[in-house]
Amino acid sequence: MNTKVRVGIIGYGFAAKTFHAPVIASVKGLELAAIVQRSGNSCLNDYPSIKAMKQVDELYRDPDIDLVVITTPSTNHYTFAKDALMAGKHVVVEKPFTTTTEEADELISIAKEKGLVLSVFHNRRWDGDYLTLQEVVRQKLVGPITEAELIWDRYSPLAHPGRWRDAGGEGSGTFYDLGVHLIDQALTLFGLPSSIQADLKVQREEAQAFDYFDVTLHYDSGLSVRLKSTLLSVDPAPRYRLYGKNGSFVKYGEDPQEDALKAGGVPGTPHWGEEPAEKWGTLNTTVDKLQFTGRIKTIPGSYDSYYRNVYEAIAGVSDLAVRAEQARMAIRVIELGMQSHAEQRRIPFTP
Repeated sequence: MNTKVRVGIIGYGFAAKTFHAPVIASVKGLELAAIVQRSGNSCLNDYPSIKAMKQVDELYRDPDIDLVVITTPSTNHYTFAKDALMAGKHVVVEKPFTTTTEEADELISIAKEKGLVLSVFHNRRWDGDYLTLQEVVRQKLVGPITEAELIWDRYSPLAHPGRWRDAGGEGSGTFYDLGVHLIDQALTLFGLPSSIQADLKVQREEAQAFDYFDVTLHYDSGLSVRLKSTLLSVDPAPRYRLYGKNGSFVKYGEDPQEDALKAGGVPGTPHWGEEPAEKWGTLNTTVDKLQFTGRIKTIPGSYDSYYRNVYEAIAGVSDLAVRAEQARMAIRVIELGMQSHAEQRRIPFTP
């Protein structure tokens, strides 16, 4: 492929600086061409050759921009994505996709009508620990699965109500922010559930949005998948626990790519995404009457694979890995989880 896809980013906060700009710049075929930064021009210090813009309309009008990446707070993803699609641009939206499924459906419809690529940045599908979990499931290493837990605990005891995540507006809170990653991973692994039960809380002083969730996805097969997060965990629980009729898989810790990106690392460099052996997950299982207990080497993570796939989808040589329709279903789970919490009951899943 000789196609060059020129990329413009809306917003230059943590997400753009840490995840999007450096990863985009590392992918052959993508060219980081413009950034809309309304306050300051620090983007030029990091990427001197780009166009620095103050208004999104400049980006929409630029005929050289093929792909618009939206890294603004989730509360206004819909507006930016709609305007970019209407301007004829391919679009990548930071997660969560939108605040409602109605917004998601409208964006999906516009993208289809215009023949444009629309994807959501569910980069956590390319976390090394999740890739490893996916292989354990695919290869049935613990036998028929009865229960799974996907947990994202952190210790951040001080809320910041002036920031969108803690402010209590539509689309704020950890259920939207962290939960949507776990939801996407669960739906990718196990498909759509038959019902949902959710417990949501505000645990920290001054927080105005939910900062705790404990959600269970129930399946007709009897499988239950628990998704949980608290910001008051000094000693985090395992990130993944998978239980089957033949054994279990348990994994602690978080993928190293985020910390590497914060430190200025670049995808594609030697040993990118690799975990040290002491952080590998533990498999305890019986396969063909043989008992095995030991560490399973974590598959290296690869956030650049997400953007490489987006490039190939725009070039027309690969199917899109993270489709907007899938991201829309994650938003539907959030909506039904909110309903379950409000009504204090288990809610049947309806698309």
